[in-house]
Amino acid sequence: MPTNATSAIQELDDAKRVRSDQWHLTFLQADAAQSISQGKGVIVAVPDTGTEPHPDLRRNLLTGIDVIPGGSGDGHTDRDSHGTGMAGLIAAHGRDNKIGALGIAPMAKILPIFNSPPHGDGDPEALAQGIEYAILNGADVISISSVGGASPRLQQAVRRAVASNIVVVAAAGNRPQDAGVGYPAIEEDVLAVGGIDRNGYHAAISTTGPEVDIAAPAVDIYSTSINGKYRRGTGTSDATAIVAGAAALVRSKYPDLPASEVVHRLTATAVDKGPPGRDDEYGYGVVDLVAALTADVPPVGFESATAGAPDAAGPTTAAVAEPAGGGDGGATARGLATLGVIVAAAGAWALVARRRRSSDDPPPRMSR
Repeated sequence: MPTNATSAIQELDDAKRVRSDQWHLTFLQADAAQSISQGKGVIVAVPDTGTEPHPDLRRNLLTGIDVIPGGSGDGHTDRDSHGTGMAGLIAAHGRDNKIGALGIAPMAKILPIFNSPPHGDGDPEALAQGIEYAILNGADVISISSVGGASPRLQQAVRRAVASNIVVVAAAGNRPQDAGVGYPAIEEDVLAVGGIDRNGYHAAISTTGPEVDIAAPAVDIYSTSINGKYRRGTGTSDATAIVAGAAALVRSKYPDLPASEVVHRLTATAVDKGPPGRDDEYGYGVVDLVAALTADVPPVGFESATAGAPDAAGPTTAAVAEPAGGGDGGATARGLATLGVIVAAAGAWALVARRRRSSDDPPPRMSR
């Protein structure tokens, strides 16, 4: 039976090795992107199986919520590792000397939401409740690494999130269990994410369809796990978390850019793959972190790149949970005080925010 000392040595060895195993960081030129932005001031909500305070992640973990029984009340219990893995892909900060897992946006904060049972299918009502919580608690990005049914409450919650100037990123789905792009990725103005393999080509596991907007690494993706360990995942869940991290980088670099323009910046700068322009495997292309942060991208649907979501009742703020393990705590609350205010604003916002999958496609970029 291993001693505590042996376990500690093994954990350190794993932490040293995992950074080199994270091939997607090199593929996406994460170092160059993080020299420009690291996601500071951005809150990413992760409705999933909960997020454990892994050593590589805990400084960026806020106090969240459990919306189903069986957790610790703050979103920090994860018996599955899926939620902890997704959170790590987004915002793991790693450890000194460049060891441990690193997220795409290592200064972003994670708002953990326990809404899906371990090793089971989540319920649309629980996901809806999680999204509602994220809206009211300052989320700038919501990362949904799941596919499921579309209840009326869930549809309303997703649309409210979009209406309240939140970037909503969702997994397209995995073959063979998903025949096509699932919910909420098929929802208008949700950024639907497909997957690529280590060679940069469409991953066989990734579903296809006209709703796919963008692609990201989805095969052999290493991240944080439960009990201080690491996981290797394959699927559009991982690709979704990576794109959510990209959205956090952009929101931090351009804090006044509306959510729909953040989405446009990501798709307009994606590296074109497959047939020229948008296609059903890659969407507009593979996410390009550096280009998304540096390219000159004309706005779509807005005369001003600083336009915000309409606020029928004047500016209000919602309380933001405090970090569980310290941190800069500088995130700005974007949630509105009540869902009623969001509903009042939704109609006007939808008129300008609905711009995806129109005939006015972003220009394709050179393949690599």
